[in-house]
Amino acid sequence: MTRTGSGLRPFSVKAKLGTLVVVSVFITTGLLMVALRTRTELRFITVFSVIATLLITQFVAHGLTAPLDEMTTVARSISHGDYTRRVSGAGRRDELGDLAQTINLMADDLEAVDRHRKELVANVSHELRTPIAALRAVLENVVDGVSSADPETMRTALKQTERLGRLVETLLDLSRLDSGVVTLKARRFEVWPYLSGVLKEANLAASHRRLPSGSGNHARKDVHLHLDVSPPELTAHADAERLHQVVANLIDNAVKHSPPHGRVTVLARRGAGPESLALEVLDEGPGIPESERHRVFERFNRGEVPSPHGPGSDGGTGLGLAIAHWAVDLHGGRIGVAESARGCRIQVTLPGIPQPRG
Repeated sequence: MTRTGSGLRPFSVKAKLGTLVVVSVFITTGLLMVALRTRTELRFITVFSVIATLLITQFVAHGLTAPLDEMTTVARSISHGDYTRRVSGAGRRDELGDLAQTINLMADDLEAVDRHRKELVANVSHELRTPIAALRAVLENVVDGVSSADPETMRTALKQTERLGRLVETLLDLSRLDSGVVTLKARRFEVWPYLSGVLKEANLAASHRRLPSGSGNHARKDVHLHLDVSPPELTAHADAERLHQVVANLIDNAVKHSPPHGRVTVLARRGAGPESLALEVLDEGPGIPESERHRVFERFNRGEVPSPHGPGSDGGTGLGLAIAHWAVDLHGGRIGVAESARGCRIQVTLPGIPQPRG
């Protein structure tokens, strides 16, 4: 709702106080005129004038202080961790209505932050539990002599350790996101070999990773990754490490939501500016409902779409797309969900070499 700034609004507190003064003057003047015409003693007129003014003032003051009392109660509840209460006077058309609306918005934000914090603890705890339990089981078997420390056993332990490392790296990315101290190290690079390397890493990770799902652990080796770069000699100017985060997270999200034997396509084209880049990542999953698209890049958002998207898909921590959005923002680019006849289509635009301002 748009509020007027310094102007005097018809229902503002200033207007009400001014009206109170004017009414009080009119009452006093009226009683004085009555006194002069009826020859009533001035002291009686003074008493009646004071009483009338006090009654009107009390009525106006109650209308102003009652919302303040409620705001104080709600603010005290928020300070004690109760973010469910709201101020009921947000519909008022005065400064108190502005204040009530601000307090309610603050309560909404604090409630969302508290919910995200709890979700983070739950998600990270869930993600940590599985690899730690698996790693502990492997090591206990080796210590107890149930299994020998052969390469296959050590390879299993290594997989779980790598999974823990990926989670820690994700949390470090979140810390960098919050601190806002990351600087870009942009350079010119060839797009085809760069993206080809990212896809090879994704394929290698998929061949070693076993992702949990409702029906047990399944390896997502069935999803085919396809790269389409045009022209083949395309170059771009960006921070390679941050762009790797963007593409890797988008691919990981697309693979998780792909059907069995699905296909994930990464397209790269020349953007509008010098050394700019337009990327698209497409999958054949259930897609994202239009009502949910504005929340896709929020932290801890794991989506509301059911899981008909094949084995091996999990919700993750809900940070991958948020980190991708952060990395694109660092470049001054844009990322969003585009219309697609099938599955999900995410578009990324990087501006390339910054143009000098004339």
